[in-house]
Amino acid sequence: MNGLRHEVAHASALRLVMALVLAVLAFIVVPPPASAADRLPEFLAEIDPGTLVPGADRFGDVAGSPPVVPALAGDEVLGFVFLNSDFADATGYSGKPIHIAAGIDLSGRITGLQMLEHQEPIVLIGIPEERVVDAIASLVGTDVAAVAEGRQPLPQVDIVSGATVTVLVMGDSVLRAAIAVVRQGRLAEVQADDAAAPAQAAERTIDMEQSEVRDWQTLVGDGSVRRLSLSVGDVNEAFERSGNEEAIARPERGEPDEPFINLYTALATIPTVGRSLLGEAAYQQMTSQLEPGEHAIVVMGEGRYSFKGSGYVRGGIFDRIELIQDVNTLRFRDRDQTRLGDVEAEGAPNFDEVSLFRIPAGYGFEPAEPWSLQLLVQRATGPLDKAFTTFGLTYTPPEQYIETALPPAPQVPAEPVAAGPLQGEAEALTGELAEPLWVKMWRANTVKIGIAGAAIGLLTVIFFFQDALVKRYRLFVWVRRGFLAFTLVWIGWIANAQLSVVNVLTFANSLISGFSWTYFLSAPLIFIFWVSVAAGILFWGRGPFCGWLCPFGALQELLNNAARALKVPQINVPWGLNERLWPIKYMIFLGLFGLSLYSVAMAEVASEVEPFKTAITLKFMRAWPFVLFAVALLVVGLFIERFFCRYLCPLGAALAIPARLAMFFPWLKRHKECGSPCQRCAKECPVQCIHPDGTINPNECIWCMHCQDLFWDEHRCPSMIQKRLRREKVASAPGASPKLKPDAARARAVAGHPNSTSG
Repeated sequence: MNGLRHEVAHASALRLVMALVLAVLAFIVVPPPASAADRLPEFLAEIDPGTLVPGADRFGDVAGSPPVVPALAGDEVLGFVFLNSDFADATGYSGKPIHIAAGIDLSGRITGLQMLEHQEPIVLIGIPEERVVDAIASLVGTDVAAVAEGRQPLPQVDIVSGATVTVLVMGDSVLRAAIAVVRQGRLAEVQADDAAAPAQAAERTIDMEQSEVRDWQTLVGDGSVRRLSLSVGDVNEAFERSGNEEAIARPERGEPDEPFINLYTALATIPTVGRSLLGEAAYQQMTSQLEPGEHAIVVMGEGRYSFKGSGYVRGGIFDRIELIQDVNTLRFRDRDQTRLGDVEAEGAPNFDEVSLFRIPAGYGFEPAEPWSLQLLVQRATGPLDKAFTTFGLTYTPPEQYIETALPPAPQVPAEPVAAGPLQGEAEALTGELAEPLWVKMWRANTVKIGIAGAAIGLLTVIFFFQDALVKRYRLFVWVRRGFLAFTLVWIGWIANAQLSVVNVLTFANSLISGFSWTYFLSAPLIFIFWVSVAAGILFWGRGPFCGWLCPFGALQELLNNAARALKVPQINVPWGLNERLWPIKYMIFLGLFGLSLYSVAMAEVASEVEPFKTAITLKFMRAWPFVLFAVALLVVGLFIERFFCRYLCPLGAALAIPARLAMFFPWLKRHKECGSPCQRCAKECPVQCIHPDGTINPNECIWCMHCQDLFWDEHRCPSMIQKRLRREKVASAPGASPKLKPDAARARAVAGHPNSTSG
């Protein structure tokens, strides 16, 4: 019977693995979608000419590349229509382009917009598309010709709370596309007058020969590092000027002069600045990774407000900052960011956040010209709504780093220069291996890494010496509860190292799209715990993580222990129903995995089925629907221990699939009477993973060791009770040694065991 059950379970696991393999192969062999370039002709049938250019009744012939199409009233040209994604990068949060048709009249003024196609998850699932369209409609009427010539500032679209990234990308792509249409002379009425064009100025470039390392005060004093300092009063005044009554009614708490954020930025590709802020090794690493035409800036922040925010996810867009130069704007994606530790410049503050952002070559960044970093400050005005205001931080490269290109002078043969001590030092430096930036991140988190390593070491000792521990009941109970409390408070709420199914999906997609160790090593604690979990799977299945290292699992169990202490009645799920509810979590995981092959961003939205971000990462400081969902699961868990772990957790399902590989699962000892006739372990198992025949399901076991506690207990385990009685009978026989006293302390202790049953 046991062998048949094992074969069936093994076959089920193999089927799940094969399904994953086939899904990956299907994704690999399916050809990628066609390029989004020059797609205007495809959408013309969906566009009403009069909607985009008032008065137009038909389109003319599509012309040029990227294409534009004239909007006509009879034979009169009233304007032109273009597609934003044909002229500008319109890649949204989903990783796919957002297609918007725009109309522009002959004077260069935007006359209409129409949403055509997008894959944005927040719009597909949550926020009505009409709200997003209304937000970007504020661009209608913008004089693009004036913006392109610098006579008017770059306008900003209205922000939609919950869809900030999507709206910013839409507005930015429409504006950049419209400016490109004007500057390329695609409008006959606004072509540039070549005769009036000013003479080309001398080219300004960064002097790459200057590389002196300077301290923090010098860098700030000469403008190499620029600062934006905002107080609570500054932010409150800005929202008051906005006129948003709901935002005004919810002012930032604190004294008016209390710091809100101190934001610093600098151009790291200036050698003196980069070497001073990053350190020599990190600077060399940065320059070796930058492609021709790419640049990098350093952004540093301290205070109550984060320039990154707590809600951004890997693969997403940083929606609180944007780079602006001339009429071009850039919002950084996660792949453009490298998290740094401390700033190396002598005397620098200890910043809360330090990041290095790469500026792609396609942006057309001019390093010797001024640019600005715009900070978006948001304020909650309701459970789901937010208000926004912006602050600008202008950066002008100091003239000391600028050189002007002169006409080439006749080349004069230079006399050879003898190698000196400085050249020798340079060669020695070149010989050093440039320290990767992820190493710096590990060094900056040495204390946390040490604590995590000690915790994993302690857990390893617990597993290897579990028999000795469970025989000492009181010690075992306090060790387990203490470890769960540590997992919840330190791993979860302090270190924010809650693992998630998103990590699994990201890893799987990286194997398809291009794996990089640097990406995963940049988060030391997450990496360490994942390595330990992977090793634990080979030894003990999913138990080390699900039963000991998962903060949300720890929260569920500790709350259930408290509920039992308060005599909250427990629901024992019938075995047949329990067994049929197990597959739900596997279905959820496979659904998320399949969705991630189409869009990681959409899979991340769907992965909110995990309440980890709400309950652990954000500590319930979130919109009420997410909090309600997490609290509901915890409330159910008061009556059914670890309800979410048993039936809904996709991460648990992902870890359970390879659980059959566990080498040390036989360490969970069983008596020959287990299952027939004894059912005590099966009835008391916190997650009901013991089959009626006495076998333990390794896919569902969280290795709480309760069955092992029972296994050695001479007062609760029927098999051990019989052995004790026989021993006591022999001991009480005439001529035998005095009768051994029962372990009274243990007998009293087991009476209060959270999973003990009477009889």
